[in-house]
Amino acid sequence: MHNQHMAIHLANHPLADDLLCTLRDRRTPPERYRQVARRLTTLLVIEATRHLPTEATKVQTPLEQTNGRSLGVGLAAVPVLRAGLGMLEPVLDLFPDVAVGYVGLERNESTAVAHTYYSKLPSMDGRLVLCLDPMLATGGSACQAIDSIKERPSLGVVMVCIIAAPEGLATVEARHPDVPVYAAALDRGLDKRKYILPGLGDFGDRLYGTF
Repeated sequence: MHNQHMAIHLANHPLADDLLCTLRDRRTPPERYRQVARRLTTLLVIEATRHLPTEATKVQTPLEQTNGRSLGVGLAAVPVLRAGLGMLEPVLDLFPDVAVGYVGLERNESTAVAHTYYSKLPSMDGRLVLCLDPMLATGGSACQAIDSIKERPSLGVVMVCIIAAPEGLATVEARHPDVPVYAAALDRGLDKRKYILPGLGDFGDRLYGTF
C-alpha cells in the first residue's frame, strides 16, 4: 500500500490546510470559492516548481553589481477544461514565461469514461508542463490529458490538483510513472458515482456557480 502514494506530494503548509477547509465547506459562495482556489493553487504551483533549473546571472543593484539566479526554463500550463481554468491564473501571475494550452474532457455520466472534445496545445519544447485539474478522481481524464501532452516534446509533465483519490493516483502512477502529482490532500476514496469522498463537491460548479 505504501508505495501507491510515493508519487504524490502533499502541500504541507498550515495556510494550505486552512484554504482547503474553506473549499470543502458547502457554505462557501462562488466568488469566495474562486479567490480561495487561486490562493491554494498558488501554494501548490510553488511546490510543484521547486526543482525548476536556474542559471547564474549578474544584476546591477542601485549600489553595485551582484550575482543572482534566474529561471532557466519556461513553463507550459495546460488546464483540463473547464474546472482546470480556475487554476490557470496563479501560474500566469507567478511565472514570467508561460505558454498555455487547453484540453477539454467530458465525462459520460453513465460510464464515467472521459472523452476529449477539445485540444489545443502550444509548443512545449524546452518547457516544464503543468497539467492543471482540480480533482484527480478516477484518473481517467488526467491520463488522457497527459497522453495528449506527451505527444509533443517537453521537459516533462507535472500534475497539479487540489484533491486526489487513491484510485486516481494509482491510475496515473500506473500509466505515467514519470509524472509527479502535487495536491493539497489525498482523500479517502470514490463513491459509486465516482465522486471523491469527503471531497468538495463539483469543483467547476462551485467555481462558476452553475448548480
